[in-house]
Amino acid sequence: MTQRIRPMTTEDVEEVSKLERLCFPTPWSQEAFRIEVERNRCARYFVVSDNSKLIGYGGMWLVVDEAHITNIAVHPDHRRQGTGRLIMKTLIEEAVRLGMTRMTLEVRVSNKAAINLYQSLGFEKGGLRKGYYANDGEDALIMWNFHIGG
Repeated sequence: MTQRIRPMTTEDVEEVSKLERLCFPTPWSQEAFRIEVERNRCARYFVVSDNSKLIGYGGMWLVVDEAHITNIAVHPDHRRQGTGRLIMKTLIEEAVRLGMTRMTLEVRVSNKAAINLYQSLGFEKGGLRKGYYANDGEDALIMWNFHIGG
């Protein structure tokens, strides 16, 4: 298995959109990803491929000195193989390179695997967004890493 990570391009949008629909009950549209890649100067997105097959992606918005993770997905057949960690570490490195000092994200309270990954990377629980997820009303855990730059 040879995983490679690189910045997302317009050419990746269709495959990313397919993976988004596979992974999430209320997926972002293909057009939303196209806008993120082509027009949103505050956005940074990366894709992971394994033997030329797109298996994961992640993105963030950069606002003042804060990076907000917007989405991360790994194909179900490729989970628990370090892909999510690779995406997160790449996003953190890019955020630091661009002068960000902290990072935040929301995650379903039931997504224990993701919460464990984020905690292993220095994120701490910071609050709860009640009923955050529109499809089922599940709460989102707000997590912060206040020390990404050092």
